[in-house]
Amino acid sequence: MLTLDDPLVLRQQDSRGVVTLTLNRPQAFNSLSEDMLAALQKEFDAIADDATVRVVVIAAAGRAFCAGHDLKEMRAQPSLEYYQTLFSRCAKMMLAIQALPVPVIARVHAVATAAGCQLVAACDLAVASDNARFAVSGVNLGLFCATPSVALSRNMGRKQAFEMLVTGDFIGAEEARQRGLVNRVVPLDTLDAEVEKLVASIVAKPHTAIALGKGQFYRQLETGVAGAYQLAGQTMACNMMEDCALEGVQAFIEKRPPAWAKQ
Repeated sequence: MLTLDDPLVLRQQDSRGVVTLTLNRPQAFNSLSEDMLAALQKEFDAIADDATVRVVVIAAAGRAFCAGHDLKEMRAQPSLEYYQTLFSRCAKMMLAIQALPVPVIARVHAVATAAGCQLVAACDLAVASDNARFAVSGVNLGLFCATPSVALSRNMGRKQAFEMLVTGDFIGAEEARQRGLVNRVVPLDTLDAEVEKLVASIVAKPHTAIALGKGQFYRQLETGVAGAYQLAGQTMACNMMEDCALEGVQAFIEKRPPAWAKQ
């Protein structure tokens, strides 16, 4: 039985530096209350300063992945200032995922709606069970999901994202994969194994290369093509000066596996 003393976000870290953050508000479908947002922000801030972390997995307890904002909490404080502060805090938390120097994987076992769907879209990668469903359904309540639209439109084609936003309709996991919201869809009983495949592939690569690459990946998306190539070229030049790349290229030339130093 969950008690008031149970943490809203459970954290586990294995010997490889893989951190699993589990949303732990199942009785409220893991909705993003103010306290939940604060708990996630605290974890991301700590991870950003922890050089031992290699991958982050965001999972959830209970029957839902995340149902979005806590509507009861929102309705209890109907002021423009409150709502501006709330959505600003949520945006800061979502941006913290992108700013982390390590890949963040959403493990989506069930429904993700509104800001919960935004959370999936904000992660770098996502693996879903075949019974997961996704919606940005605020419009059904008269509230257009404007902040989720930012992440959603950067995952999907514009018309696909806009259709979800103006209809509020659910899409299934396979359709979410086809639209680009998730990477992989598997039966629920193999969800953890599929997440582990991604994790194992990532942690086998040099941490420095992944960190440089993730930072460049998102910066170039928000600039013009010429600027993106300039940024990418500078990133690759810096990467080539790292020991991991020098060793990897030399190993390729010598037709042997790279002997990367442990990080």
